[in-house]
Amino acid sequence: MAYGVKIAKGDAYKRAAAKRRHIRIRKRISGTPERPRLVVTRSNRGITAQVIDDIQGHTLASASSLDASIRGGEGDKSAQAQKVGSLVAERAKAAGVEAVVFDRGGKQYAGRIAALADAAREAGLKF
Repeated sequence: MAYGVKIAKGDAYKRAAAKRRHIRIRKRISGTPERPRLVVTRSNRGITAQVIDDIQGHTLASASSLDASIRGGEGDKSAQAQKVGSLVAERAKAAGVEAVVFDRGGKQYAGRIAALADAAREAGLKF
């Protein structure tokens, strides 16, 4: 099945390219009850992580840089991403999740995305 994303210019082109990458990734990655999908959504201001069971369509755990325990904390955006990664790992383990499939959402695995993933691994979540 072919998915078309309109070619545009400037920032719209970057968003369209990210959408194409995310579609390409999602063709191969799906969360199951045994191994749900850890989705990372990054914007210029914040970062969000969700653990999703795609078969039932339920979010099992989530964390965001807008959570009360993280918001307004010290450090740069990478430090906030590390806090979000450890928080989502703790919440996922509390929900009974041991291993996940990592979905970077079409973004490059570097910077805040990598910081979140490393913190989640250190907190005991298996990828």
